[in-house]
Amino acid sequence: MLQHKHTLSVYAKEMPYPLHAEVAELDPVAGRLVLEVDYAGQDIERYFASGSLNFDLEALKGSDHTERDTYSLSNIPTRLLKIDSTTYRLECELPASVFVQENRGAVRIPFILGMQGRVAIEVYLHELSVPGRLRNLSVGGCMVDIAIADSIAITVGQTVPGVTLEFPNGESFFAEGKVRHMRPFGHHGYAAVGIQFMNLSSAQSEALFRFVSESEREAAYRSGSNDAHAYHSPLFVPGAKEKKILQREAQEREKRARQSPMQRGVLEVAHQLQVGLMHMKTRDIFPSELFYDCVDSLRYLVDQDRKALLYALAFLRDEPEWVRHAIQVASQLADLMLRRDPHAPHVREAILGALLHTLGKPLLISKELPSLKVNMGPQHKALLKGHVAALLNKLDALGWSPSPTCREILEHANERLDGSGYPAGLRGEQLSERIRLISVIKAINKLTHPRNGIPPREPIDAYRWVNDEAAAFDKTVLVEYIQTYGLYPIGSLAKFSAGYLAWIMDQNLKGMPTKVHVIKNLRFPDTNIDSVLSDLDLSQIGKLEGIVNPADYGVKLLKV
Repeated sequence: MLQHKHTLSVYAKEMPYPLHAEVAELDPVAGRLVLEVDYAGQDIERYFASGSLNFDLEALKGSDHTERDTYSLSNIPTRLLKIDSTTYRLECELPASVFVQENRGAVRIPFILGMQGRVAIEVYLHELSVPGRLRNLSVGGCMVDIAIADSIAITVGQTVPGVTLEFPNGESFFAEGKVRHMRPFGHHGYAAVGIQFMNLSSAQSEALFRFVSESEREAAYRSGSNDAHAYHSPLFVPGAKEKKILQREAQEREKRARQSPMQRGVLEVAHQLQVGLMHMKTRDIFPSELFYDCVDSLRYLVDQDRKALLYALAFLRDEPEWVRHAIQVASQLADLMLRRDPHAPHVREAILGALLHTLGKPLLISKELPSLKVNMGPQHKALLKGHVAALLNKLDALGWSPSPTCREILEHANERLDGSGYPAGLRGEQLSERIRLISVIKAINKLTHPRNGIPPREPIDAYRWVNDEAAAFDKTVLVEYIQTYGLYPIGSLAKFSAGYLAWIMDQNLKGMPTKVHVIKNLRFPDTNIDSVLSDLDLSQIGKLEGIVNPADYGVKLLKV
């Protein structure tokens, strides 16, 4: 906290999202930490169970502040003082040691100050394995930090066939496990999963005791809490494999550090959407305030700079498919509705419906459908057809009732004019203007992104396909869509005659690019470029040849 830029997040099990906190005072010698938080709600006491506080610390390290290090503190005695109507002062009494006693009596060793440990959680035997980072370790279990996108396959109380811990020197530990708890971690798109080790043999227990002892030695060495430990534990000296992984991760972090505020805003909505799903699955609550925050954020971004938003939406390509589709469709629905009528009364509820519409898909994850990333067979597709019913059943079980506009989008977004849609097979006049609009948006979005092993179509080919399905889609809506986004939409990857690839950032009234972000010269495929060109400078990269699939050229957009 003293040495690095950091983020502090106060969390409570029963609250849907963490609070941002700022450090007002810090006295390491006296063990005193004073935080300030802004909270407009009336129930801040719910963040303080029995007068104690839980928080996550995420430090941003490295020369460009691109390396993420984490630490969690729980059950910290705290005194709450109200400063004004929305500002609170939290006076915390820090523990005497970084080593914490667990409820089951074991000492929990935190992986602090750059300590590394990689984890693979085998969720379904031979079917699905989720990668993560080791955040603490004891002889009873461990806490793993995973991408929140991977949390959809994990439930609290679930027995997992295998948990593999791999340390920097290449040594590893394997055991069966049981998921004891899971929650969002901080503000950067991660989840914390607590796993208890199960059915340990005497050999496994002996190996685990050694790994815990070596981890304690390393933490003591790095924190300087024990002069007897003057050297690294051999367990944490990186081998050749770990060095290569660290080098690759450092290069990826440098790319992520260049994201614009608009891109970070879009990714924050993506993370919050997944946090909301986690609360629905693991805590059986519907965090309506969190979902409406996502809606209001998208509405704000559309109003602030719609073209910058359309460009930022491209950076969702490597988020989970259901998340990417939901946010892109919801954003374009808001954009088109507001272009029709800036004061349209039902925009907020329509955006909410579009964001929630795909939530039923991850709710269907099971042994029969272990992942949404696999190439779908007929049985998988049949299961997914039930995603609307799965979502509505879940909302009913959680006691949340959507508004008429929101419910209409939830239930009917997949319907088509000729009755070929699902789940109700509605046709013609049974489809409202909003459904006619979102059905075209969804169809084009699906066609222009890879799905189930099928490569994406160029926008003009997608438009032709929808036009040829005239009985299923409203042609006037298609014309409106083309007039709004053009043949070369903002956020598309374009190829130019001089051999350059560039993201389209802006376009003129005729739909031609006027500003691009050049990322690659295909004559030098192993070299990346980071250059923005506009107007007359575009002639330097040649004539526009067409829209291409980023995957064909190894172009990836990385998660923050």
